[in-house]
Amino acid sequence: MDLSIDQWVGKLAVVTGASAGIGAAIAKKLVECGIDVVGLARREEKVQELSKDIKNTKAKLYAIRCDVTNEEDVKRAFATINTIAPVHILINNAGVAAKTYLHNGEVSDWKNVLDTNVIGACLPSKEAIKSMSDNKVDGQIININSILGHEVYNIPKASVYIASKHALTALTESLRLELIGIGSRIKITSLSPGPVDDTELFVKKNVNSKGNNLLKYFLKPEDVVQGVLYVLTTAPHFHVAELMLRPVGEPL
Repeated sequence: MDLSIDQWVGKLAVVTGASAGIGAAIAKKLVECGIDVVGLARREEKVQELSKDIKNTKAKLYAIRCDVTNEEDVKRAFATINTIAPVHILINNAGVAAKTYLHNGEVSDWKNVLDTNVIGACLPSKEAIKSMSDNKVDGQIININSILGHEVYNIPKASVYIASKHALTALTESLRLELIGIGSRIKITSLSPGPVDDTELFVKKNVNSKGNNLLKYFLKPEDVVQGVLYVLTTAPHFHVAELMLRPVGEPL
């Protein structure tokens, strides 16, 4: 059976970190496909600006200000979302990368990375699963992870970021098993791209002691969007637990 994104048309997706980069690209594409999207971001105005660029579609992009590390903020956001429609799709995309070492870094930087990249995926997932379960929705959660969540590479000042992505890998698989244990048919996917150009994370600016860029090949945010679309076009019995994306020629 050939499936398409049409199975989600008219449904509601939530995208965290939707104000720029990968999150903005995902939100825009889903709306263009006919899926209503709530974009969560601390910079709500950026999501509102993005909505003005989306033309000729019957779907809508809603903007809600939300700090995904703050439990009350997330609860308030989902209370509003549930007045719009039941959640069918959640894309946990919000992420930060502070350039910091472990041996002499700032604890505040470590906490910001771990809170955003780990807790910032847990809180929206909890609320989305509640919405899906209450409304008997066999939904899809996609965690935007990284290849750094599977291997440890020698990237300067990236220790805590790498640790946060390894945590996200473990959390995604643990949640998959947890959902099976409660008889849920909600699917959860770890989508792990290699280095992505045109994002606000640090990877492109990492240089060695000689000033040379450590990375030479990059994906585009649109490539990650294609990965999201692939996951969303699978059959109900077909579960993509992990999807890894790499730019051609990049050994990292």
